[in-house]
Amino acid sequence: MTADQFLRQVEREGPQPVYLFQGPEQFRRRACRAALLRRALPSGDTGEGFTRHDLEGVTLAEVVDDARGMSLFVQERVIWVFSAEAALPRGRAAAADDEDGEGKKSDGSAELAAYIRDPSPGVVIVFDAARFDFEGEDKVKAERVRKFFGAVPAVVEFPWPDPQQARHLALEMAGNAGLKIGREPLDQLVEATGGDPTRIATEIEKLSLYRPGGSVEAEDIAALVPNAQETTIFALVNALARGDRRQALDLLDTLVREGEYLPLALTFLGGVFRLALAARESGLRSAQEVQTRFQQMGMPMWRSRAEQVWQTASRFPADRLVRAMELTFEADRALKSSRPDDKTILEDFVFRLTSEQQTQK
Repeated sequence: MTADQFLRQVEREGPQPVYLFQGPEQFRRRACRAALLRRALPSGDTGEGFTRHDLEGVTLAEVVDDARGMSLFVQERVIWVFSAEAALPRGRAAAADDEDGEGKKSDGSAELAAYIRDPSPGVVIVFDAARFDFEGEDKVKAERVRKFFGAVPAVVEFPWPDPQQARHLALEMAGNAGLKIGREPLDQLVEATGGDPTRIATEIEKLSLYRPGGSVEAEDIAALVPNAQETTIFALVNALARGDRRQALDLLDTLVREGEYLPLALTFLGGVFRLALAARESGLRSAQEVQTRFQQMGMPMWRSRAEQVWQTASRFPADRLVRAMELTFEADRALKSSRPDDKTILEDFVFRLTSEQQTQK
């Protein structure tokens, strides 16, 4: 079920005995957790009534034993089990399970299935699996988590929202905060935050303090939201990919007006081109694969940057990415030498790259 379906179900019917919370998105997860605690612990006792376990440190069998234990002091309990992915069998057990689907269940898995058939009254267990997404390389791992916890009757999914969902959520948050926000600043906000609901909520709160009860303009997003100027630079990348010289020069003017340090902007451009070329050469097929691959290489990457890299790799052929990197190097060298003006050098960079694209056409 979705987060919204969970919220409605808990409000109408109360909590079920066992849940699996699966997926990486945290904003809606926190809302569901709060709603669950309100219904499951009506006394508001999150001391004795609330227990945390982490399957990196305890076994699944121990969690079930805890749920079976009765307390003399509280009638309702919530047991929140983090790192649910750690319960998956590893090594030979995992291989056997993947090959024939009949791999021998661990004692913990068998005990969990038995518990679900006869749960303790007043006890709610939530297995929290936030490590894997539902796309790219994580998809198979997420499916293994779902299979392992197949006996759990209630599964709540928390995927990353798509761009349209992120825009709708940002608009809803702005309305709740008493803000009016138009299409352009809304798109700018979503792009700057990478569509991450948690980051959107943080920026909406900042904007509500900056413009209480007012209208949010694009200038407010650029002034307050981290990565907003990076969004303008990425729009410049898109214009270069299309060979749209006029739009690229207009965006360059915008960066100058916003006080962007142009050598830093060029460094950002070069970084996007290099990562996009690496993504193409590695055969990556989605933003999730880009994020996963570079994080595995020890390179921290926001989802918004992964989206930027993937879109750049999709729009630029490999040979044009190589040429863009060459022109970036030449522009960087010119910026470090005696030159008339940083903007002039960046305008020359835009002119040369778009001219070569038009010639190829």
